[in-house]
Amino acid sequence: MNQPAHASESVAQVAASLSEASKLYGTFAALRKVSVEFPVGSSTMILGDNGAGKSTLLRLLAGLIAPSRGTVLTFSEEPRKQRHRIAYMSHEAMLYDELSALENLRYFAALQRDGRTACGCTGSPEMALRAVGLDPALTRPVGQYSQGMRQRASLARVLQTDPELLLLDEPFSNLDVESAHHMVELLQGFRTWPVNKPDNPQDPRCVSSEAPADGPTRGRTIILTTHQAHLAESLVETTLIMRAGTIVSRSGATAAALGSAGPQVSA
Repeated sequence: MNQPAHASESVAQVAASLSEASKLYGTFAALRKVSVEFPVGSSTMILGDNGAGKSTLLRLLAGLIAPSRGTVLTFSEEPRKQRHRIAYMSHEAMLYDELSALENLRYFAALQRDGRTACGCTGSPEMALRAVGLDPALTRPVGQYSQGMRQRASLARVLQTDPELLLLDEPFSNLDVESAHHMVELLQGFRTWPVNKPDNPQDPRCVSSEAPADGPTRGRTIILTTHQAHLAESLVETTLIMRAGTIVSRSGATAAALGSAGPQVSA
């Protein structure tokens, strides 16, 4: 198992971690004994060919699938117990084609306010759409959007939940260069959104998007996969390269914090 460089620090400083995690589908190992930590406030890019295990790693952290072996934690608990703090954007838009972007976001916001998944402080759908460069007044159904517009609407859907851990699977796919650069700028700004204590201490799900008087803090964590590394270079601090379900290379300013030992490659 890889030992974190700052093992003496509180586990609260780790947003997500995998320890000897494997994911098996029959005899096929999509992920093989991966151990890695992602510090709170870090931004990490994961590269690799199709089938390298990138999407599997993100889906494990999102709590969409469970590891076959090993341990996966987000904020020191099983991901399914921390879903209110996590947002996952698939390479599929995950939107209803017959609804407009605003109708989609309002629908998902209503679901998140219902029950235990989120609270009334969920971000404004209108503001989320404007942030990604879409007009909330546009009534055209999402099914008539270009691929780039669908991708931006999908990003707005996850940003409106005000996540502390943002997982992005191929966020730049189908975007032109200008739109991709705009998305990077948006995500750079997202990282500065503070994670404040809720007004109601009994409801840890409520977080404020307003910066404190002395300036914003960096408490948001981003983990993304892409085949277009050059687009994310200004956003990320660390790059992981995956091959055949393992991490084979780590580089960047925070690579040491992600684990200094070599990757585990045994099944």
